[in-house]
Amino acid sequence: MSANQSATTGKLDNYFKLTARGTTVRKEMIAGLTTFLAMVYSVIVVPSMLGQAGFPHTAVFIATCLVAGFGSLLMGLWANLPMAIGCAISLTAFTAFSLVLGQHISVPVALGAVFLMGCLFTLFSLTGIRTWILKNIPIGIAHGAGIGIGLFLLLIAANSVGLVVINPLAGLPVAMGEFTSFSVLMSLAGLAAIFGLEKRKVPGGVLLVIIAISIIGLIFDPNVKYQGFFKMPQLGEEGLALLFAMDIKGALQPLVLPSVLALVMTAIFDATGTIRAVAGQANLLD
Repeated sequence: MSANQSATTGKLDNYFKLTARGTTVRKEMIAGLTTFLAMVYSVIVVPSMLGQAGFPHTAVFIATCLVAGFGSLLMGLWANLPMAIGCAISLTAFTAFSLVLGQHISVPVALGAVFLMGCLFTLFSLTGIRTWILKNIPIGIAHGAGIGIGLFLLLIAANSVGLVVINPLAGLPVAMGEFTSFSVLMSLAGLAAIFGLEKRKVPGGVLLVIIAISIIGLIFDPNVKYQGFFKMPQLGEEGLALLFAMDIKGALQPLVLPSVLALVMTAIFDATGTIRAVAGQANLLD
């Protein structure tokens, strides 16, 4: 290793406390790439959910990418914590299916409600209320929140690949899908491979499985097509029309305010439960 490389490695080690946290630059690069590939689902799921409620698909896609990119940079470079930030699937589902489709609230008013939620969420963070919740939440509830969020994401993923489908009959809301389909078989095989590699503590096991499944899908699945490595985003007329079109005054109406409070409570316990679960896995809790 050259002197310049050693100096650079030393600076990274000192700033990010790599040695103190029992990690290396190489390990963090693999972890970062793995996290990126694992989070790609959000740029598919979030626009799909909000698109069903009338939000411009491309605009939501761009916003989702920007939130994850800038949020993760702030978390890593400013807060100096190895956590990635992304759009909350629970809030996305509540906004799309409860606010807009369920209560028939217009998209601008829904955007205003989400903006107010963000302001209150920031206020609770700055005043220390979220810190108090994080420190005093019972360990059972903390673990339960993390497990519940994980199962919710697993249900979304299972529905996306066809492992579970909407039940057309009375009874349970979902039914088993077609196990013989290529997407289901590859998903189950990939999940089993991840479990096996994690059990054997293979470095970068999740990343290796993601890459392998992606290559197999490109080769054998006609529904998986390579769309290019880079493309400039375009908001389009619908996206531009919705830019800064949120209706804050409409979100302050008595009929909408309870939904704003529900968004705030969902955001607080979703984020707090996720942070507690992730930080616990990374041994960052004192």
